[in-house]
Amino acid sequence: MFNHVNIDIPEIKTLNIDGKRYYVTPDGDKYPSITTVLSILSRQGIMEWRKRVGAEVANKISTKASRRGTNVHTMCEDLLNNELDIKKFLPIDVEMFKTIEPIIVEKINNIFAQEVTLYSHYLGVAGRVDCIAEWDGRLSVIDFKTSTKPKKKEWISNYFQQTAAYAVMFEERTKIPVDQLVVLIAVDNNSPQIFIEKRDEHIKECIHTIHKFRQENNL
Repeated sequence: MFNHVNIDIPEIKTLNIDGKRYYVTPDGDKYPSITTVLSILSRQGIMEWRKRVGAEVANKISTKASRRGTNVHTMCEDLLNNELDIKKFLPIDVEMFKTIEPIIVEKINNIFAQEVTLYSHYLGVAGRVDCIAEWDGRLSVIDFKTSTKPKKKEWISNYFQQTAAYAVMFEERTKIPVDQLVVLIAVDNNSPQIFIEKRDEHIKECIHTIHKFRQENNL
């Protein structure tokens, strides 16, 4: 059974502006989703990939990956909430989840936040964090990902920027510092990957990306 620490983080509303997700803070500020902001880092590669494989194939692959990612993520959430019912999910997705389940059970406990909305006036962004909990006893922002193949660290700067932003948002909202980032990736037909990083090694690059997004969107 996972222990949950009672931290009150009020939910905030979302809205869509020109196809981009924004969050509305209690003060009335409209901040873009950190996921939307970081999408500018991969858009060129995605466009080139779609052109290379064709729209039909790209849509099929994207739909399958999105469904798998959602289901594995939901199983992680249900597990941490002590309410996992594995029979609700497709066997192929369960198989992928099972590769990371023992790691979650061994490494994670004392959950401070899970699937809660956060925002930062300092960064001017908001988002919904996967999990903030102790990883091997150290408070961390923990993100669950799925992939068709193993990742190299240099490929996933956006993952580290995202989790670094959540760390800043969480500290701003709760006054509880979080300096460790954990990205746990379930990989098709491969062992899972674990990347453990420091917030301060990625937050400057995150701020640079936010500034670029704001310039492009005249914010």
